[in-house]
Amino acid sequence: MHIGIDLGSRAIKLAAVKDGRLISSEVVNSSFEPHKQAEEMVKRYSPLRVAATGYGRHLAQKHFAQQVITEIKAHALGAKHLFPGCRTILDVGGQDSKVIALDPQGRVAQFQMNDKCAAGTGRFMEMMAASLGYSLDEFSQAAAASDEAVAINSMCAVFAESEVVSLRNRGTAPEAIARAIHLSIVDRLGSMLDRIGLQGELVFSGGVAKNSILVELLTERLGRSVLVPAEPEIVGAYGAALYLGAGVKAA
Repeated sequence: MHIGIDLGSRAIKLAAVKDGRLISSEVVNSSFEPHKQAEEMVKRYSPLRVAATGYGRHLAQKHFAQQVITEIKAHALGAKHLFPGCRTILDVGGQDSKVIALDPQGRVAQFQMNDKCAAGTGRFMEMMAASLGYSLDEFSQAAAASDEAVAINSMCAVFAESEVVSLRNRGTAPEAIARAIHLSIVDRLGSMLDRIGLQGELVFSGGVAKNSILVELLTERLGRSVLVPAEPEIVGAYGAALYLGAGVKAA
């Protein structure tokens, strides 16, 4: 059994793989010392080897992991294994969003990464939900309940929050604001995908992919199917575990 561990900015994801098959997975919120938390998670499995990916991968290698793999390559391996027709990956996590294009053999051909701004990430959605007094689940439900057209012009977290306050003070329904925020996120993600160029099947990974109304709006924006894994947040960890079994050179 091999373990892939993804030490992200907001959560730690673990995937246990045997003979290429996922046999167990875990997702927990990151603590102050994520490498120690991740090491305790791994100890429960007694794996043959561990590969780490994500922001904390090098710290994990220093303490317990035998290999590291970049997030880009880990998501490519995980998504391609889950969906053999995958040629494009949209990964939206807590602090960044990525678009990855694969060649026909599943190798990374090019990618774009938004890691300088919270816009379009899980953190941005948390901030916008809080500004409306919603939990994340309530936020997506509110967006799904409205079809009112309201514009959110800024994708900067600070300025977008100011726009939300202004709209609330004008009496705009919170459901309409929630939908407008979702649409603005979809426009930003769609623009990233447009720049890369969509080929083959599109796989949406990362915790934000669990937001069903966002997936629905993205599908409408792109005019094509968006494939979401059963556990979208563990795609990177799964890819890291598969990497060990594949004997791929270190990334």
